[in-house]
Amino acid sequence: MVKFGDFNSICEKVALTVCPLVGAEEGIEPTCYSRNVEIAGTLIFQPATIIIHIIALIMTSIMIYHIKSKYTAVGRKEIVMFFYLYMMVTFLELLLVSGIIPTASKIYPYFTAAHIGLITATFWCLLLNGFVGFQFAEDGTPLSLWSIRISSLVIFAAVFALSLATFLNKAGFNALNPVALWIVLYIFNGAALVIYVVLQIVLVLNTLDDRWPLGDILFGISFYVIGQVILYEFSVRICDTVKHYIDGLFFGTICTLLAVMMVYKYWDSITKEDLEFSVGSKQNVWEVKEPLLGEDEVSYSNQGGYGGGYPPQQYSGYTEAY
Repeated sequence: MVKFGDFNSICEKVALTVCPLVGAEEGIEPTCYSRNVEIAGTLIFQPATIIIHIIALIMTSIMIYHIKSKYTAVGRKEIVMFFYLYMMVTFLELLLVSGIIPTASKIYPYFTAAHIGLITATFWCLLLNGFVGFQFAEDGTPLSLWSIRISSLVIFAAVFALSLATFLNKAGFNALNPVALWIVLYIFNGAALVIYVVLQIVLVLNTLDDRWPLGDILFGISFYVIGQVILYEFSVRICDTVKHYIDGLFFGTICTLLAVMMVYKYWDSITKEDLEFSVGSKQNVWEVKEPLLGEDEVSYSNQGGYGGGYPPQQYSGYTEAY
């Protein structure tokens, strides 16, 4: 079980990016972790997980493209910030878990601090997006956009400074007892996620006639919880069973990606686009069920009747109605 403020019980099971920097002088090594491969003379760790990270970057790019194509959807500019932050988190994690940035490198603590800061900023951005549907500030306005941007930047900077001070044993923080960092990662981020979910349930129940978006919320939170359980409780068992080819980090990354995809699916299901002003990549095909003119009138008009137009007395009512 995960103990409050203790990274030892966590890092003994799963190779998180923070593990080489906390808990002991030389970090904490997991009991079992995915084997590495050699590519062009360079050892690459977690090869299967790296593939999932690359897939996550591709899928997130596709989701961002579809969000931007919904020109009139509510909260479009706000929610896209969340996906940009998730992309940055995924890219940094790819560099760190793969060993492209070695744990012995002097820059590893800085990249890890940035990774933790981005994770927290991503949860914070998701939380603020939970308030967009309540229209406390009109979506797409400078107030709405810059409040999210500036506050997310402040959260990132604060957590980056806290993480770096912990890793370098500065300002009273200690890598051997990183309780403050643990609280940020698991309490603060967890609370942000719970509040977001509650807000969206209230939004759906109070403002929408359709209840299907509740299914998207349920699937999203289920994927995330399952991924965390596998990551922290079954990683060693999975690693031993499959002979070190993969570990819990592989399944945790997959489940996190699925949860993020459900965030997109939920947002897409509750937003409607104004077709009059939309400029999508697909062209609308309009089917005419009935002609505007009767067959007799069309035939007579084609023969030159009425001088190519409608008789004013007979069709004046139709003209006004139209």
